[in-house]
Amino acid sequence: MDNIATISLSRPVAQIADDLGRSFAEYGFAIVRDHGIDQDLIDRAEKMARRFFDLPLETKRAYHLEGGGGARGYTPFGTEIAKDATVHDLKEFWHVGRSLPDGHPLSDVMPPNLWPAELPEFRETFEELFSAFEATGARILSAIALHLGLEEDWFEPTVKDGNSVMRLLHYPPLPTDAPEGAIRAAAHGDINTITLLLGAEEAGLELLNKQGEWMPVSPPPGALAVNVGDMLDRLTNGKLRSTTHRVVNPSGEAARRSRYSMPFFLHFRPDFLIEPLPQCVDSGETPEPPILAHDYLMQRLREIGLA
Repeated sequence: MDNIATISLSRPVAQIADDLGRSFAEYGFAIVRDHGIDQDLIDRAEKMARRFFDLPLETKRAYHLEGGGGARGYTPFGTEIAKDATVHDLKEFWHVGRSLPDGHPLSDVMPPNLWPAELPEFRETFEELFSAFEATGARILSAIALHLGLEEDWFEPTVKDGNSVMRLLHYPPLPTDAPEGAIRAAAHGDINTITLLLGAEEAGLELLNKQGEWMPVSPPPGALAVNVGDMLDRLTNGKLRSTTHRVVNPSGEAARRSRYSMPFFLHFRPDFLIEPLPQCVDSGETPEPPILAHDYLMQRLREIGLA
């Protein structure tokens, strides 16, 4: 394979499974076209996100939950720090999670969502987009299952009521007083199962390949950049790679304008036991021990300063 695979989700999953799997094994990333998320919904969501981030800082800060680990609502500029980084990222964001019914057994680990009163259509728009991301993610997981020699629906119970999070991201124009070495998103791996990213067509997203070189990830307009998270890496004993990636600072005119994107971090159920699949463990290998998805998430959130 010469480059990151570009896959059309309009094709039968059995036809795309191995191209997708090979791209995830080599790069940890694939480009996904024809993903089924309605462009009108995407446009509405992008406008709504911009309207939120344009609100005064004190208005946004009212939706910051102290001690909430950034799981819901607003996280101010300069809060998140990548694992092993020394300076904070140059971004602010809002998190939308799963809306659970009252009394749901997982509500102790999935807090209720916050919704900004200033934007009445915000909730409707982003609950619709959350559902659309889930449907697309389920189709991608079906292809991954076939690539791994599993039944097409193997992942369905592992992600039902999963702790997935949609992040509305705003990278403001680069501040002149940014700390030395600070970039929009420092090198990191994603914690979750798979990530579906809208808004990566603007230059800046890069992955670290097996040769130790930074490669741009540049989907065409409207396509998704999809990558493997640490949980899927652990489940497959590293056969599908959670690749280190970053968002670098632009230069010239682009440095003076905002960048927006919307990643959807698809998660396993909190009570799913992440245990390396037998077919992914070679003779003589000692895989990582089993761990509950929630325990793994909390361990990783502590490492990045969000728990």
